[in-house]
Amino acid sequence: MPELIALDSGAFYQHRGLHEPPFADYFDRIVYLPALAAADLDPARTGAVLVPCRTPPELLRPYRAAFEDYLQAGGTLVAMGETGAEQWLPGIRWTDTEVNFWWWLDRDPDNGVRQGDPGHGLWRHLSPRDAVWHYHGFFTPPEGACSVVDLEGCGSLLYDDRVSTPGRLIVTSLDPFYHHGSHFMPATTRFLTGFLPWLRQEVTGPRS
Repeated sequence: MPELIALDSGAFYQHRGLHEPPFADYFDRIVYLPALAAADLDPARTGAVLVPCRTPPELLRPYRAAFEDYLQAGGTLVAMGETGAEQWLPGIRWTDTEVNFWWWLDRDPDNGVRQGDPGHGLWRHLSPRDAVWHYHGFFTPPEGACSVVDLEGCGSLLYDDRVSTPGRLIVTSLDPFYHHGSHFMPATTRFLTGFLPWLRQEVTGPRS
């Protein structure tokens, strides 16, 4: 069975989400990013690679060609928020926005985050409110990709691209590992509680 691996850059907030309950058991292997090897990016072995949020882009840029080869070979790559994905992945169109950290204190605390395609399989594991917290910007998905979480009137906060390469690229600006690992923003823990089982079950298959 192809593995689900996560890349660990050594940050404290990643450690909590990747190595500790309740999420550690979803990963077959956790690879220290500077030790990433070609064998880790072989789709025959690795069904999906998760790059957790706030991984420094300077650590990812040296692997740009290897990630592109992995996608061309049919692999699944998940790029989470605040990793500067446009710096190390092809075809990423990103727009920065101001960050309103206190939106929930507004009289009308609607920050524009919306459910995208309601038929996407992720929504069988999440409710729309589980994907709502502040955002740092938005993506413009490639034509034919599925936007799963939208920012109203702007673009996508999470999209699933199965058209740009023979593989699958799941890109989000949401940063749940950072907030879960920093012990605040409860929606982010709820998000991981749904997102990781979906990734496990629907992308790499159930564990034996």
